[in-house]
Amino acid sequence: MGVAAMDRSHWGLSRSPFANSTAGRCYYLNPSGEEAFARLGFLVEERRRLGLLLGEPGGGKSTLLARLAADVTYDGGTVADLSLIAVNAEELLWQAAAELGANPTAGDPTFLLWRTLTDRIAELRYQRTSTLLLLDDAHRASPEALAIVERLVHCESTPEATLTIVLAANFDTAERLGGGLLAAVDLRVDLAPWTELDTAQYVQRALAEAGANEGVFEAAALTRLHELSGGIPRRVNQLADLALLAGAGQQLEHIDASTVEAVYAELSAGPAAAFVPA
Repeated sequence: MGVAAMDRSHWGLSRSPFANSTAGRCYYLNPSGEEAFARLGFLVEERRRLGLLLGEPGGGKSTLLARLAADVTYDGGTVADLSLIAVNAEELLWQAAAELGANPTAGDPTFLLWRTLTDRIAELRYQRTSTLLLLDDAHRASPEALAIVERLVHCESTPEATLTIVLAANFDTAERLGGGLLAAVDLRVDLAPWTELDTAQYVQRALAEAGANEGVFEAAALTRLHELSGGIPRRVNQLADLALLAGAGQQLEHIDASTVEAVYAELSAGPAAAFVPA
């Protein structure tokens, strides 16, 4: 989804400000997000073993992990950034080893993949290189994959260890990680939804960065956008994007609250996967 070229011209946009892809999208962290990012950075700097990032679905966890990965890489660290959705033990070991710079062989049995990964982690430890394993969607991981993660946490528990693992999951599904992993967490980081001010600032900044004039969304429209999205970034993007499309189609000069409500009603009436009301 994204505002089409004809519709972008109506608003004076050079690109779609609320597209699903993170490429070119406005990067925004509210004060809660900045605090969460600082706490994750502390984990890496102090070389703690395990962090847990919790938030709502669509709440910005993946975006925060991507920024952390970029910062650690820029500072000379080595990062593997994976999603655990439907990943089995062998796939986790292979992907982690490959992203950390090893050369795993496809089809190797689990014990060889484990050795390849742990040898690479040991090599990075000898080099005193900060090593970061980011595991998104951890609440959707298989039990076998979570067992591998727990084993990694405990095998890298010496003072010389340079490996930090960060798991990201939804608030209401963290218990799926199991008692062993949850007990090993050194720091839990909660990512809160945006406030009404956060939502308004994000929408206005995103539009400005995409070339729009001020005042595309009326104040009442921004308030309604926040109320209907619950301050969840993914929902904010969905509603704002569709509101721009609808407004351009109707040749509106500004997006008002009724336009936001109309596109919300369309999304809520569609398939459950399209939009989950706040």
